Amino acid sequence: MQSEDEDDELTLDPGFADRFEPARRGPCQLYLISPPRIDAAFEDALKAALDGGPIAAFQLRLKGIDDHAIARVAEPLQRLCADRETAFIVNDSIGLAKRLGADGVHLGQADGDPREARAALGPAAQIGVTCHDSRHLAMEAGEAGADYVAFGAFFPTTTKDTLHRPDPSILSWWSRVFEIPCVAIGGINVDNAAPLVTGGADFLAVSSAVWAHPAGPAAAVAAFQDVMRR
Repeated sequence: MQSEDEDDELTLDPGFADRFEPARRGPCQLYLISPPRIDAAFEDALKAALDGGPIAAFQLRLKGIDDHAIARVAEPLQRLCADRETAFIVNDSIGLAKRLGADGVHLGQADGDPREARAALGPAAQIGVTCHDSRHLAMEAGEAGADYVAFGAFFPTTTKDTLHRPDPSILSWWSRVFEIPCVAIGGINVDNAAPLVTGGADFLAVSSAVWAHPAGPAAAVAAFQDVMRR
């Protein structure tokens, strides 16, 4: 009998999803993540990004500062997202998400259980879970009540250290078998995003490809919209 770990180590047949009828899913959407550090000018950068095209969600992911400092910088960003009907998601911290009245929280594998987040944040909260390259972790997250699962990193990234590199076929498998949306994350830019969109990603999670774009955040978001419409 195979263990759960052994099951994840098995190579997923790239053509596996073709055995199933395509699910009726909406178009791929953009999920924007903040840089790990921001300054007073970031509010203008976020506004520019939101001007570039529809953004389904914005995740505040700041490292190296405490929750009190994050709460102070979050207020104008959260208000801006509310004005644009963009979900405001807090990374890692259920407690901070509750304190801010955020639209949801994104949990890493060591950041808590979706059930705990649901109990703290309520039925309307958007709860996402990092699942790396693991089908098993994704199914567990779904069973625990996650609203979306995130696979990645699909490409090398400077935003954070990564140990996992899933094949895009995991997106096709998930989107054909399960109804819960899936997010593709990790090193995604305008030039490499297309296979993830066609593979079945419901959302593209992007960060430096927007904030470091030579033509600015608005141009980057507009370029991603073109990729997601193809």
